Amino acid sequence: MAKKLKKLRLILGDQLNHQHSWYKEEQDDIIYVLMEMRQETDYTVHHIQKVVGFFLAMRNFAEYLKKREHEIIYYHINDEENQQDLAENLKQLIKKKDIEKFEYQLPDEYRLDEQLKEICDSLSIESEAYDTQHFLTKRDDLEKFYKGKKHMTMEYFYRDMRKKYDIMMATKKDPEGGKWNFDKSNRKKWTGKPEIPHERGFRKDVSGLVKEIEEAGIKTMGNIDEKSFNWPTSREDGFSVLNYFCKNLLVHFGDFQDALHTEQAYLFHSRLSFCMNSKMLSPKEVIESVVGYYYEHKDEIDISQVEGFVRQILGWREYMRGIYWLKMPGYRRSNKLDNQNELPPFYWDGNTKMNCLHHSITQSLDNAYAHHIQRLMITGNYALLTQCHPDEVDAWYLGIYIDAIEWVEITNTRGMSQFADGGIVATKPYVSSGSYINKMSNYCKSCHYKVSKKTEEDACPFNSLYWNFLDDKKEFFKNNQRMNMMMSLLEKKDAKEIAKIKERAAQIIKNPSDF
Repeated sequence: MAKKLKKLRLILGDQLNHQHSWYKEEQDDIIYVLMEMRQETDYTVHHIQKVVGFFLAMRNFAEYLKKREHEIIYYHINDEENQQDLAENLKQLIKKKDIEKFEYQLPDEYRLDEQLKEICDSLSIESEAYDTQHFLTKRDDLEKFYKGKKHMTMEYFYRDMRKKYDIMMATKKDPEGGKWNFDKSNRKKWTGKPEIPHERGFRKDVSGLVKEIEEAGIKTMGNIDEKSFNWPTSREDGFSVLNYFCKNLLVHFGDFQDALHTEQAYLFHSRLSFCMNSKMLSPKEVIESVVGYYYEHKDEIDISQVEGFVRQILGWREYMRGIYWLKMPGYRRSNKLDNQNELPPFYWDGNTKMNCLHHSITQSLDNAYAHHIQRLMITGNYALLTQCHPDEVDAWYLGIYIDAIEWVEITNTRGMSQFADGGIVATKPYVSSGSYINKMSNYCKSCHYKVSKKTEEDACPFNSLYWNFLDDKKEFFKNNQRMNMMMSLLEKKDAKEIAKIKERAAQIIKNPSDF
């Protein structure tokens, strides 16, 4: 009988998968290690709620494993033996514990993937990498799916995933409801009705953990209610949020998933992204729960509400991860529009007279959360129209949101939001004037600026910025068929109007704090 090797297994902070096959094996001579490290808190400035959320979820996961009699080593942020560096900590433990084999789950961030390969190459013991057993696709599935195709259109990948996993299918080839996509039904403006139930929140006292983070000297952004932390940080919490979503929010989710409102941070959104991106819940069990609930309540819930939710997880989430592994590491340097400006100071304090930006940024600073339209069509739209460098935009998005991990953040930021990849993810840039914001929200009603005005002192800055952006980038977009209509409208504007637009836009870009 072969001798069992003494193993050290690494669990990263976004690998809290309770269902992983590791934990079903006989556990003799296996030590698991989780580490809170400055290496991970300091590569960008993170929101205080993000740091708290990950540390608390990691601690809860370690306790879960301990209760099941797994041997755990846990490095708290201020532990004396914690070297604050992954390589140093691992080498120290391997020596101290006489480890004969090192094992880890494949990271979802390129930098950690490279670092772990380097660490394994430097070790004198055997090492092995395992799948995280979380995603519905492998790293290279997207590359295989689009091989030989001219465009990587997400819709076709999504349809294939529906068929592959038999999700909401009438037959093997035909979708339920006769349509694959109900996106046109998912664009309603919320005006106060129907009533939005309060989110399934929590009231966790995290003041001790906040003190530890402060004592460690970690620089953070944003705000936190230390006595009433509101995010799910365990698998049990995650299922509570998921069940609450199904019972209370799903019925109107699709209708209002793109809506924006000054008094509603969450609307009918699920708040499940942190649970999934830390792997406390899997996409499969989330989709199965939501679709299962829909089948039991078809008389109350329309298919358009459910399809919009499924598309985000089964389609968009898996697609973005595939793009990440297909296009990294070059993707993180992409800046096809050659944007060079700095992100305005109000992204860190919300101090702007533009109501949409004030609300979206203040909400992000208060809750470490904004939904996809706030991220795409408010903060992202403004950053693109003011031609900010995508490095700056990346760092902000990666830091401020509790669910932001590079594989999902950078593809959404550089690809979807900033068009920095030149059209890999999106076929046209997601830019708009103030009219779209007015259509989808109540932000414009109480704004200092007038959405109906174009270049006057009290005109909505988005209006001049939009046309200025199209004019500045017209060479880049001249062969983009999806931009033809807007570019032809630009051409019809006379020289005097263009001059006024560009003068106003230049003021806004040069002096963002005045607006």
